[in-house]
Amino acid sequence: MNAPHIDFHALAPEIILVATIVVVLLVDLFVKNKNLVPRIASIGVLGALIPVLTLASDGVNRSMFGGAYIVDNYALLFKGLFLVVAYITLLVSFNYIGEGDYYRGEFYVLLLTSVLGMTVMASARDLITIFVALETITIPTFALAAWRKHDTKSNEAGLKYFLIGVLSTAIMLYDMSLVYGITGANKLVDIAGYINEHSTPPLFAVGVFLTLAGFAFKVSAVPFHFWAPDTYEGAPTPVTAFLSVASKAGGFVALISIVKFGFFPSEDSWQPIIWVLAAASMTLGNLAALRQTNIVRMLAYSSIAQGGFMLVPIAVAADVGGNGDSAWAAVAVYLVIYAVMNLGAFAAVIAVARRTGSGEISSFNGLGRTAPLLAVFMSLFLFSLAGIPPLAGWYAKLVMFRSVFDSGTTGAVILGVIAALNAVVAFFYYAGVTRAMWLEEPATGTEERTLPTPLALNVAMVLISVVVVAAGVYPQGVARLGELAFLTG
Repeated sequence: MNAPHIDFHALAPEIILVATIVVVLLVDLFVKNKNLVPRIASIGVLGALIPVLTLASDGVNRSMFGGAYIVDNYALLFKGLFLVVAYITLLVSFNYIGEGDYYRGEFYVLLLTSVLGMTVMASARDLITIFVALETITIPTFALAAWRKHDTKSNEAGLKYFLIGVLSTAIMLYDMSLVYGITGANKLVDIAGYINEHSTPPLFAVGVFLTLAGFAFKVSAVPFHFWAPDTYEGAPTPVTAFLSVASKAGGFVALISIVKFGFFPSEDSWQPIIWVLAAASMTLGNLAALRQTNIVRMLAYSSIAQGGFMLVPIAVAADVGGNGDSAWAAVAVYLVIYAVMNLGAFAAVIAVARRTGSGEISSFNGLGRTAPLLAVFMSLFLFSLAGIPPLAGWYAKLVMFRSVFDSGTTGAVILGVIAALNAVVAFFYYAGVTRAMWLEEPATGTEERTLPTPLALNVAMVLISVVVVAAGVYPQGVARLGELAFLTG
């Protein structure tokens, strides 16, 4: 029996991450200097970006393990996104974790392990690899969510996340077995081929429905969202940022892969489900966010609503020409822009919490007077999330609505109207925080509690601000990434 072909260049990002995880674990075990661990982790993440860039530059699609693992433009885009998000998360975590009474080097091991699962997910093209990658992403985050072990809210957050995660995993694995039993294939391309050549039984639609339900838990889509607000509020804020961006993006990549490469020919079985998930997530997420008084819970519901916006192009992809490639590109563009601006919002929340010792929206009162630069950063990120030009979020909304227009079906138009109404609703709660920063009086005693914003956190906010403004003023760059991933990838 011939040994499988191994392309070490294609696997270089994963190999570097594995080596970094081992080094971080050993250094934490034998070296006393706790500042060394996050620095090694950051260097390892940046090092893993190098082969992503070299692989992108040669433009060759690479296939391993009989087509179960593909490294193409699609995979490289999301690998790069995950690594950049991981680096920013490490920047915002550095002082937060180091200054708390819950420092442990294992924090960085778990974070890097989850990122490793994300990079594998980007290349996964069969059910088994998708499942293993998704659990590699999720299992470390169970511990990360409960990292503040002396805080009952953090304990509750980890427990809720664990229970819901286990339930969704069981549902998803069972339903994948149904799909495999009917099609006799676990590779996505073979599943698509079976659908094209055979009439699928009703049980197949059940398998698709429950598989998508399992993914809906992972991306906190309504009605499978109920774990997210409590988990986001109870987890350490850098972990919340990571869950709302990287972990959510990993779930979306899994969803995109299994629908586009596997279930796409059977649009009647998946399209109505995605439509309902999109409409419900946008509506409930935004309406719930309006009522929040805690900034993290508000951003949690905002994340649910933003996930609904990202589901819109998927819901209409089957009605767009060219195998829906423009719709898939719209999802990729929205996902990249969302990751950047949401990370920025959480970085600013961490900085404000250092000043006020509170996560309440009222603690942002008068921030424009007490810390004007920080208020500018937060305003940029919130207005970008709201889709206000010339910040990056406007282009994310544009490509989402353009996919609706390209479809032109009655269902797509209705979904587009729902999305438009929800975009207006979202503006009110984003603007409410901005109004508190610039028009309200500062909270009493803020100056006495003020701590200086760490350099790493400032660097993260500056980098993200530059990207948010640049991508909004010149969106052709991020648009090109989406096109390369789907139109030519």
